[in-house]
Amino acid sequence: MKQWYCTNQEEVLKQFMVDKEGLSKEEAEKRLDAHGRNVLVEGKKKGSLQIFLEQFKDLLVIILMIAAVISAFSGNLESTIVIIAVIILNAILGTVQHQKAQKSLESLKSLSSPNAKVIRDGIKLEIPSEKVVPGDILVLEAGDFVAADGRILNNYSLQVNESSLTGESQNVDKSEDQLMEDLPLADRTNMVYSGSLVTYGRAVVIVTETGMNTEIGKIAALMNQTKEKKTPLQISLDQFSSKLAMVIMAICAVVFALSIYRKMALMDAFMFAVALAVAAIPEALSSIVTIVQAMGTQKMAKEQAIIKELKAVESLGCVSVICSDKTGTLTQNKMTVEYVYINGKTIKPQELDITSQLHRYLLYDAILTNDSSIVEGKGIGDPTEYCLLQMADEVDVSIEIIRENLQRLEELPFDSDRKLMSTKYKLHGVPTVLTKGALDVLLSRTTYFQDEKGVHEMTLQEKQEIILKNQEFSENGLRVLAFGYKEVEPEEVLSLENENGYTFLGLVAMIDPPRPESKAAVLDAKRAGMKPIMITGDHKITATAIAKEIGIFEEGDLSVTGMELDSMSEEELDAIIEKISVYARVSPENKIRIVDAWQKKGNIVAMTGDGVNDAPALKKADIGIAMGITGTEVSKDAAAMILADDNFATIIKAVANGRNVYRNIKNAIQFLLSGNMAGILSVLYTSIMALPVPFAPVHLLFINLLTDSLPAIAIGMEKPEKELLNEKPRNPKTGILTKEFMIKIFLQGGFIAFSTMVVFHQGLESGNKMVASTMAFATLTLARLFHGFNLRSERSIFQIGFLSNLYSLGAFFVGVILLHLVLLVPFLQRLFEAAPLNMTQLFTIYFFGVLPTIVIQLMKLIFFYKKYKNK
Repeated sequence: MKQWYCTNQEEVLKQFMVDKEGLSKEEAEKRLDAHGRNVLVEGKKKGSLQIFLEQFKDLLVIILMIAAVISAFSGNLESTIVIIAVIILNAILGTVQHQKAQKSLESLKSLSSPNAKVIRDGIKLEIPSEKVVPGDILVLEAGDFVAADGRILNNYSLQVNESSLTGESQNVDKSEDQLMEDLPLADRTNMVYSGSLVTYGRAVVIVTETGMNTEIGKIAALMNQTKEKKTPLQISLDQFSSKLAMVIMAICAVVFALSIYRKMALMDAFMFAVALAVAAIPEALSSIVTIVQAMGTQKMAKEQAIIKELKAVESLGCVSVICSDKTGTLTQNKMTVEYVYINGKTIKPQELDITSQLHRYLLYDAILTNDSSIVEGKGIGDPTEYCLLQMADEVDVSIEIIRENLQRLEELPFDSDRKLMSTKYKLHGVPTVLTKGALDVLLSRTTYFQDEKGVHEMTLQEKQEIILKNQEFSENGLRVLAFGYKEVEPEEVLSLENENGYTFLGLVAMIDPPRPESKAAVLDAKRAGMKPIMITGDHKITATAIAKEIGIFEEGDLSVTGMELDSMSEEELDAIIEKISVYARVSPENKIRIVDAWQKKGNIVAMTGDGVNDAPALKKADIGIAMGITGTEVSKDAAAMILADDNFATIIKAVANGRNVYRNIKNAIQFLLSGNMAGILSVLYTSIMALPVPFAPVHLLFINLLTDSLPAIAIGMEKPEKELLNEKPRNPKTGILTKEFMIKIFLQGGFIAFSTMVVFHQGLESGNKMVASTMAFATLTLARLFHGFNLRSERSIFQIGFLSNLYSLGAFFVGVILLHLVLLVPFLQRLFEAAPLNMTQLFTIYFFGVLPTIVIQLMKLIFFYKKYKNK
């Protein structure tokens, strides 16, 4: 394999038959066909057949299969057929559920996959990283993931973290120079490698290897491989299920012993005990949770909130503090230049005149100290930067001609600590450093002032006027950038140490209006018991003005700068943190401290971020939220959730959906456990009272298949209610299986068991045990099907509406139809040991089947009436 780091740039370009204008669209497509997608091949996934066969590994299924074999040898062919049918149907259902959940998670993974910036046909484009091909000209900027291995052609202070390959956490300074000797990977400073991370600077790179031919492909260290991990809720439920299974197995052993004691045939007693265990143990619990979570995350994705980790869904319902960036999240991120302050005057951007040297230098600075571009009317890069290009475009300045004729010699990229960006060009033959950035930083490094008369040393009055003008702009919610320049000697190297001695050119004031939906979203957040906080790099006055407009900053609140925060002790911050609504001019370290301070008070914190330096704070937050449009790939990798539309209102929708998913899971679990409790209580009652067994084994298997998965999944599909945002955030330390929850399970299971036993007694009065058993089986099945409506919401079904969840109605009608087929079709009657029933007996089943639901619905109506009256 060719050692590209030992090859000069011209030779590399020649080998790949490309120039710095990049590949053509047609050539890129040919190479994609020839080399394949730029992805790492993952391990072989389980096929449908393997997943289907794995359903038979479960202990209960093995016991059932043994029971089927014993039943066949004992001559009970009908029971054997039913048991085998139940096993196969359960396996099919389990396979379908697994595949559906898997597809949901895979689609979410593809939504959050990284993009890459390439030059093709001379135009800078953003494409999915999987479409990068050898010979592509790749543009790397701070915050990007390196999409493929490549040789650096142009280097601008590039620093890369290659810890995923080398294990070294230190950033590596890169170079474009040819290396002459055989070097280990870590010392190949003119190369970049797939999966590494750009932490500073930028570079232009030619792609040399993609996919499995990259260094990371060779060692099979799959960067984006996400192993299926169970969420904390699933682990908790698995532990609960295993404990519950032990209790149920013990109950089944007692029932088995009592059955033998009462002279029941050994085979019948064994079959009944096995069927009771299968019906009572909620083996579908964990898979139902996965399905509901996966469906919930799919819904969130449609509403622009891409969940990367399932456990984030559980945490969303607990969020009590939302730390949000201002630009693009609370505002529209549609920057427009409103005013330019130049020559001591405020003018409209359309009044800029290219013939004036002062105006021309400001435009040079705006165009050249700028990494964005406009392609076919669409801005690529930072919105703040491409609005400066739009300003230049409005006064008929040719951005392309200026950039083609003036080559960037050196640069110091922008970073959030020093809040400046500097570039070096030859303007009219003179080496000149152009700088833009935050006024407070640039002004402290400025010595001279230029007006239409020329350049002179800045006076105190001029400095004061600039500060007052900046304050005036900021108080009106405008974002302000300052511009300066200095002429330097040809041999002077641009560095952080000599970023001073500037001549002040002017201020550009931009407006980024609040999103129309931000104000309502902030109100919703407060109504839901969450505190919204604005964290921004903007000026304190600007940030506070916007925060007041959208309702984050209220009377009595505080706004604090990063410097003021740095001067506070932990005790001082702890005393006032609940009053601070705006943090301005913050550093990445400030963000981590803010999150930590709220977490120490027991809050669950959501934090938004888009830059490479935001990654630590996103990791520190309980829910890290990256921006899908403006966010760097680093921030997206660190986050648990990505906002596809960069919109604060989407966070509130996601919280509501997160609360809804958790509520639906809780309701589905309550449905499963209360229904199973009814069966257990019924059997225990008849065992203790020395009554005949109320159900045949096939009855319990039918109930387990019919009334568990479908209605539970339908409950999981329930839509969010507006009232969800009236509730306070859930305490994360409070699990699902609380004392109140368990009481509800016992009470609701008790109601259903009571109805079932009343019908059983009426059946016994007919003198036919088979009729009594059939009536008890039908009542329990019907009552559990109706019970699905009870668990759709805390409110009554009459308040939320029967038709608001068609999945619930579908599951109910499927169940009712199947039950009636068993009760009325002679062949199925024999198969499921059901006796023919007369109309009176059928109406008795209908009445007592719906009775528990009527009681529970009436209790809900009374409860909500009292709650409403108390309000």
